[in-house]
Formats: sequence, structure tokens, C-alpha cells
Amino acid sequence: MMTMTTAKEIAASLLEIGAVHLRPEQPFTWTSGIKSPIYCDNRITMSHPNVRRQIARSFAETIRAQFPDAQVVAGTATAGIPHAAWVAEVLDLPMIYVRDKAKGHGRQNQIEGSLSAGQKVVVIEDLISTGGSSLKAAQAVAAEGGEVLGVVAIFSYQFPDAEALFAEAGIPCTTLSQYTALLEAATERGVITADQEKFLSDWRKAPRTFFE
Repeated sequence: MMTMTTAKEIAASLLEIGAVHLRPEQPFTWTSGIKSPIYCDNRITMSHPNVRRQIARSFAETIRAQFPDAQVVAGTATAGIPHAAWVAEVLDLPMIYVRDKAKGHGRQNQIEGSLSAGQKVVVIEDLISTGGSSLKAAQAVAAEGGEVLGVVAIFSYQFPDAEALFAEAGIPCTTLSQYTALLEAATERGVITADQEKFLSDWRKAPRTFFE
């Protein structure tokens, strides 16, 4: 697990470049239908070299510390792909990427790149919300013969359901930053008030019903 200081530093970077928007009074609506006071778009990090390097270094440090036997870095399509490429370069490891489903033409691959049976794989994700898409990618790697050591993501909303899902699947999940660190960083920088921090914290406990 990353230290809270590092988690807050990354959260602060996401806030500074506009990758995270907090809107307690006017919630966003996600594709899943969840009404959310936060929107996180980590694709923005691609356009900020200092931030993407910070993230790549943190990913590499996490993998060295927690998954030292990793042999392959896998990126989730599409947002995890660039980060997986940068991390694979730092670690000098092969990289693959995982589509959400197999192509409907050609060789109909779901995994692009070379993966041998038994190779130990770490999956790189940009964001953990419900956890379903990340686990689907991990399961696709396992179906191709890879041994999934864990999933590492830039940010997590820390939904209890997602944590339970990873625990049930027996796949470790680590994030460089997370929702609680973001709220602390936002409060310290005056982005939100103490009352808004409590509001945002309460939303995380029941995201599907909070605005009903």
C-alpha cells in the first residue's frame, strides 16, 4: 500500500490538472446510472508529462514492492494502456493489453501482445469504481494462461462493494491514491469546505441511493 503522503500528493496532482472534478451540489450521472458528486478522468494525465512520470514511478515502486515476481505488465483498454506502456518501460518488462471483449474480426484477440502460459502478470488500470471491468480484464489474462498477481490502479473510489468483489475473486488490488486521500487534499487546498468533505464522505458509503 502506498503511504498516505504519496496518495495525497497524487490526489493533489489530479486536482491541479483537472483530472478530478468535485460537484457536491450538482452531481454527475455515470454510465451505470449512479449519481456522483465526483468525476475522475485520468486520461487527462497523458497530457501532463510531470504527472504521468509521477504516476509511472509510483506504479513501478508499487510493483517492485508488492509484486516483485511480475514478468508482464498488462494494460486495460483503453485508459490503462499508456500507463502500462510507461511502467513496462521503467521496469524493462514485456507489455500486453486487454480489450473489454474479443475483436470481431481477424484473429479475434482479446489480448494483444505476447503472453506465455504461466507468466506472472500485473494488471494496470486507471480507475477502480465498481471493480467489475478490472476483474474482467484479470480473468481474461487468466483464461489465456497468465497468472494474475494483482491489479494496480491510479485511483479508487473505495466502494465497499468493489473491495468485496476483489476479495471474493482472490485478486489483490492496490491503488496509488484513493477517495479519502483526495478529500483530504481537496480540503487542505480549499477546493472544498469541511461540510462538503463530510457530504462527499457520506456519499461514498451508499453511492447508489444517496441522491434518491
